[in-house]
Amino acid sequence: MELALVIGVIVVALVFDYTNGFHDAANAIATSVSTRALTPRAALLMAAAMNFLGAHLGTKVAQTVGSGIIDAPDGTHGLVIVGAGLVGAITWNMITWYFGLPSSSSHALIGGLVGAALASASVVHWDGVVEKVVIPMIVSPLMGFVLAGAVMIAILWIFRRANPGRAARGFRYAQTFSAAAMALGHGLQDAQKTMGVIFLALVVGGYASPGDPIPQWVILAAAAAISLGTYAGGWRIMRTLGRRIIALTPPQGFAAETAASAILYIAAMGFGAPISTTHTITSAIMGVGATKRLSAVRWGVAGNIVTAWVLTIPAAAAVAAVTYLILHGILE
Repeated sequence: MELALVIGVIVVALVFDYTNGFHDAANAIATSVSTRALTPRAALLMAAAMNFLGAHLGTKVAQTVGSGIIDAPDGTHGLVIVGAGLVGAITWNMITWYFGLPSSSSHALIGGLVGAALASASVVHWDGVVEKVVIPMIVSPLMGFVLAGAVMIAILWIFRRANPGRAARGFRYAQTFSAAAMALGHGLQDAQKTMGVIFLALVVGGYASPGDPIPQWVILAAAAAISLGTYAGGWRIMRTLGRRIIALTPPQGFAAETAASAILYIAAMGFGAPISTTHTITSAIMGVGATKRLSAVRWGVAGNIVTAWVLTIPAAAAVAAVTYLILHGILE
């Protein structure tokens, strides 16, 4: 029974990873596609490959998700908690995808795990949630906005005498590299979150110890699932990020991607913090738009996005709590 549950939770975790990929594909490529630096299909293929590579660059974020958020009890009860958390995250991903809102898959997962743990009266590491989730959730968008604005101002000053058409062509080529860096950072951040959940299921099921390294097969499975999801694409959200917030130019797209990818690397490799790639790139796009003029940013659209950000953790937690109660009644 427990082996079947472990396998079931792993499958659900990989489904979440796949939805993360197509939900967040826009994070890496929307700006490059909207500025026509890359064709949609070429951008998706590049993003999928870089997501796969990025998943192999570290496990600090996976360790945070696997052991720093909740303590699930061993056995069937713990597996039900983890499974319910994943269902909550997947449900919120699908709702926001349907409405084209770039919400955070990362925060949906954290919210799902916390909601299921609270419903089951399990331990939630609130210090870890605050330190590794809440504070980075506030800081990373602010840093994305400010850093992207600073990069854009530097570009405007450095290329102030350049021929506009020639500069735009040059930045279209440069966006190939900045989009690749963004996709690499997305794989580094988001694939690790699924690794952490699978590892948590293995520990709860008795197939791993908390101090063990993340198994290689877990890394490969998570990397493959998020890459396949990325290649499937998330066109609804891509339109929101690439066009509806601001009409991006190639220099603006390059500045936003460069700033956002730098923040993703620092958070993952320096602090093991599971920050949202969605929040980071969205705020970076707003930052580059604001350097032109504040009215260049469609703040109404931005307001809808921020509302989805605020709702993500509690909404995913609520779905996960209800799912736990249903599964608990059926399986235990």
